[in-house]
Amino acid sequence: MNPLAPPPARAPGAGARCLVVDDHEAMRRITVNQLRQLGVEQVQTAKNGAEALRLMKSHRFDVVLSDWNMPVMSGIELLEAIRADKQLFATPFILVTAEAERGGVEHAIACGVTSLLLKPYVPRQLMARLERALAAKPRAPQPAHAAPGAATVQAAAPTGAAAAPPEHDPRPSILIVDDTADNLVLLSQLFKGEFRVRLAQTGSKALEFATSDEPPDLVLLDIMMPGMDGFEVARAMREHPVAQGIPIIFITAMASADARLQGLDLGAVDFITKPIDPATLKPRIRNFMRYVQLRKDLQVEFDAMVETAQLREDVERMTRHDVKAPLAGALGLIQAVLEDDSLARRQTEHLRLAEKSVMQALNLINLSSELYRIENGSFKLHAEPVRIGDVLRRIAEMDRVAFAAKGLAISVDTDLPVGEDVPLASGDATLCYSVFQNLVKNACEAAPQGTKVSIQLLDQTPLRVDIQNVGVVPAAIRERFFEKYVTAGKRGGSGIGTYSARLLAQAQRGDIGLEVSDAQNWTRVSVTLPRHGGPS
Repeated sequence: MNPLAPPPARAPGAGARCLVVDDHEAMRRITVNQLRQLGVEQVQTAKNGAEALRLMKSHRFDVVLSDWNMPVMSGIELLEAIRADKQLFATPFILVTAEAERGGVEHAIACGVTSLLLKPYVPRQLMARLERALAAKPRAPQPAHAAPGAATVQAAAPTGAAAAPPEHDPRPSILIVDDTADNLVLLSQLFKGEFRVRLAQTGSKALEFATSDEPPDLVLLDIMMPGMDGFEVARAMREHPVAQGIPIIFITAMASADARLQGLDLGAVDFITKPIDPATLKPRIRNFMRYVQLRKDLQVEFDAMVETAQLREDVERMTRHDVKAPLAGALGLIQAVLEDDSLARRQTEHLRLAEKSVMQALNLINLSSELYRIENGSFKLHAEPVRIGDVLRRIAEMDRVAFAAKGLAISVDTDLPVGEDVPLASGDATLCYSVFQNLVKNACEAAPQGTKVSIQLLDQTPLRVDIQNVGVVPAAIRERFFEKYVTAGKRGGSGIGTYSARLLAQAQRGDIGLEVSDAQNWTRVSVTLPRHGGPS
């Protein structure tokens, strides 16, 4: 051995612990063999999701490879259970399915699947998804009750392991089986320029090809052959997990109704009688192979859907941790400096502008990232004490400047006796800023020129904040005031402000309501938030 030679390449799955879940014993056995050929030596199996979940409670696995449709507990139910378990949550999960319905795939993506693998598949496809799964970051689940469209992602061009290796011929493949050499030559010449063609003169050789690591996409099968005839080959294929889904077209001199019926019973998709008419046969095969290619395209599309969902999560994770945290820190520093009474007026004005800009940036993050997570049910609140009185005063100060041209009087009051500490809310300070920033801005935009906007903090349990302005919400939209995209009479209004305020308040275990007095000509929006250290 050459001591300077590089060490041999280690298989991507070497050393990984894999759990294979399938209700068919033969499929479990074949999958285990495929994984071991790929270098995965530590493999355990389970016959349904419930058994797999019990195994995962007592054994560590690096990846789960599960069939979708199973009795007792299906693959999708197993995925949901794993993503809901704090100990198992991060386990990569490959879902294997013959289903090609987009809604089901979107549901699997919403539940946090790491990769999808459509049957029938070959070992190199399994290897690609295994590599991806072992390298993937944990997928955040998005529950099935997500808002319409929340779990839907647009397909993007696949990258990385999803794409076929450059040396692989992407053309569909045909296995031609006939004991007559002239027929093999004729058919191979007919199709070799358009498809990858394999030839077999015996039934046993055909079965060997059909159950190999690279099975054909279509089998053109003669019936009358010595030894193992075409019917026997088809029957054996239908009993083998790798070959059972391969389409078969019988090409035979047997033209009887009984032969045709027997072929169809064995799952044949077509029955062509000899002598062969090339002008008729070629377009029939070409048309069917379009269906085969469409299914392959589905695998690429589903890979891209999963990849897009993972990319979005990466962007959201970066937004929350890499952008939001520094902005919140900067806001705190600015507000601390503003407490210094020795600042010159011009310095204070500049700091107020900086404070407003940071708060606007935080609000945009909350409306894009956190609002999306709240809508699809994946948001998790980390409640902390919030000086809600300070939040309200900061927003009022900024809006006095922003709406100075309207001559509005914006007041902040509490119902506490003088000298009493303002109570603390329990929630997220940046979400509170977004809630009240949107509501106070909405009130100021709706209030007539020269009128008053009042903000009152009521010492109740839960805490209550009333925001009141002159003028009434139009009767036509009062019942839908907090619904998405509802707006009236406001130029350039998006209908997102009050909708987001409600969701952000509810995400902090609070609520929001609307009261309108036509007689006294006022509108009041009331927000409740839990008290820190007390019941909500």
